[in-house]
Formats: sequence, structure tokens, C-alpha cells
Amino acid sequence: MSMKDMTVTALCELTASASPAPGGGSISAMSGAYAAALVCMVAKLTLEKEGYQDVREEMEAIHQEADSLRNDLLEDIQKDAESFDAFMVALKLPKETDEEKALRREAMQDALKGASQVPLGIARKCLKAQKLAVRALEIGNVNTASDAMVGVLLGRAATLGGVNNVLINLGGIKDEEFVARMRAACEELTDIANQQEANGQAALMSR
Repeated sequence: MSMKDMTVTALCELTASASPAPGGGSISAMSGAYAAALVCMVAKLTLEKEGYQDVREEMEAIHQEADSLRNDLLEDIQKDAESFDAFMVALKLPKETDEEKALRREAMQDALKGASQVPLGIARKCLKAQKLAVRALEIGNVNTASDAMVGVLLGRAATLGGVNNVLINLGGIKDEEFVARMRAACEELTDIANQQEANGQAALMSR
């Protein structure tokens, strides 16, 4: 069964077990999916309410994008776990001969890169969900302001969770150009996520 199809309780229990997956990357994806889901809720409750006709078109667009992100991030719960599994498989490759050792090292490097690229993609999607939550907070139904703010906060946490899963894997990668590029991307995502949270707090205070 795909992790996205588990009950909330089952996924929580699996996460709490001794199994290394799902780990931080998968749970970041799940958190991002819930951030996007809250945006969808805010959008629907705004579209249904009188007095918000001026933002209807924008809110419909926000809803469509958030719903797409929600579905993508649900798939990423499993995808991140599988990227980690690929590294575990590489670790178990034979290493008796020099050739086997070289093939194992190459497989481990490839797997580490994959295990870095997947959570980076998750972080980018979570950042988009956070941005939508900020906008939904700014223009949405005032009665849903706290719900939108939870989306902002979840989006930040999920973004930074993805970033930290990238950074932990970079430590074992020998490709310096790849590492530098990924670190720069992580720094940018972190800065934006923190700024968007501040924007959300400001918007909440003004509602």
C-alpha cells in the first residue's frame, strides 16, 4: 500500500516505529500536503461567501494550484521513502573485489544525489503551498484567517524539513559542484520560507 493511502493512524504508527522510512522527508511532504489542503479549504469557504466577489477569480486560481500541489505532495510521501531505500540497497552491494567496491561507491553516490534531489523538490513544492497560504490569508474569508496561518506555518516547517533532509545527505557526496549548487538552493528556500512566514504574521495581524 502506498503511504498516501494509509490511515492517519497507520502512517503515524509506521513513522513511530524502528523503520527508517518514512522519515523526515516523507513527513515534510505530508505536512506540505496539509498546508495545501488548508489553502483549498480557505479558498472554498471564500468562494461560497458573499462579499468576496472581487477576489473570486484569483481565489479560484489559488484553489486549483493548491489542489495540484496537495496531490503531488501526497505522492512524494512514498517517493521520498523510496529514494532512501535506493541508498540502503546500494549499501548492501558486494564489496569483495576492487571492481565491486567501485561499483558500490558509484551506486551510493548516485543514490545520495537522488535522496537529495527528491527532498529539494518537496521543499520547493512546500514553499509554493506556503506562498499560496499567505495570499489566501491576505484576501480570503476573514473567518478562515487562523486556518490559512496554520497553512503558512506548516508550509514553512515542511520547506525547512525538506531542506534539512537535503543538507544531511550532501555530507556524503563527493561531487563538489553538485553540493555547492544544492546548498545555494537550500539557502534560498530557507530565506524565502522565513520571509513568507513573516508576511503571513503581518497579514494575520491586519485582518
